[in-house]
Amino acid sequence: MTALTRYARLECAGLWRAGPDAQRRDVVVSLGDASLILSDGRSESALSHWSLPAVIRLNPGSMPALFAPDTDAESETLELDDPAMIDAIATVRTVVDARKSRPGRVRAVTLGAMVAAVVGLGALWLPGALVTHTASLVPLSKRAEIGAVALADFERLTGQPCADPAGVQALNMLSQRLFGADPVRLVVLTDGVSGAIHLPGRLIVLDRRLVEDYDTPDVVAGYLLAEILRTEQADPLIDVLRAAGMRATFTLLTTGSLPAGAVDGYAERRLRADPAPVTPDALIDALAAAKVAPGPYARASGLADVGPRPMPDATPLLPDGDWLSLQAICAR
Repeated sequence: MTALTRYARLECAGLWRAGPDAQRRDVVVSLGDASLILSDGRSESALSHWSLPAVIRLNPGSMPALFAPDTDAESETLELDDPAMIDAIATVRTVVDARKSRPGRVRAVTLGAMVAAVVGLGALWLPGALVTHTASLVPLSKRAEIGAVALADFERLTGQPCADPAGVQALNMLSQRLFGADPVRLVVLTDGVSGAIHLPGRLIVLDRRLVEDYDTPDVVAGYLLAEILRTEQADPLIDVLRAAGMRATFTLLTTGSLPAGAVDGYAERRLRADPAPVTPDALIDALAAAKVAPGPYARASGLADVGPRPMPDATPLLPDGDWLSLQAICAR
């Protein structure tokens, strides 16, 4: 994100609240390429990751500035009084809003090419090509927005995400441990989900049983790594656009937004679908790279053979106390 070049390595202090009922705590706020990283000042462990394009200011013109990670004012909040950091966040929002308001030359050229393709190749070619080309143009911030809309459709069937503050903090720590600087938003749902399901915008929803029914976090880690491999095999946004239909996809291409209601019913489709197969060798390699013990996931998922290859020493995914907090994430 070129707008952030002059803010490289920017850090400041802030006050973070994990939820509406949580106490505020001092954190160190770091500006990444596409995210705000909130860390504990003593342990330096990451507490939360916010997607920069999705960050909103709740009190424009007032100080200290109050931010939230999305439009849900009941979620986390962050107080900042550092002018440089506030300016950096405002700069990112300006860039994102400019992109939303002007489709741009690339989109116009692509739209022209699509119109010409309709004439040349006809209706049999158009649906798949329209979806694929549209998905290729959608930026991460818009993918995160579409993923949030899809999550809301899931919530109609599964209920609200589990939100115990200590459990949410542990869930963020697990994401940081597995995915490092390329964070994945994790959400635990109370009912209806089997295993894990990935949505656009690097969002994965999890069955609460993956954290409640096992002795170690290695099982849920295996499911998460398998979902990331599936996103590499097939763009999750393409699946959403196929369900939304050609008219909604064309609207996204030409206006930058899906029409209201375009994702309604998507959750039923995903909950009925079997997960795409993942090559065992690729999964075992991913477990090894993340230093996750393969045995617990293999037994839980029915992976037939973890192979005779040597595995690097597995390292703890979470301290015992944080794992216990994660297991109780649905307690509230």
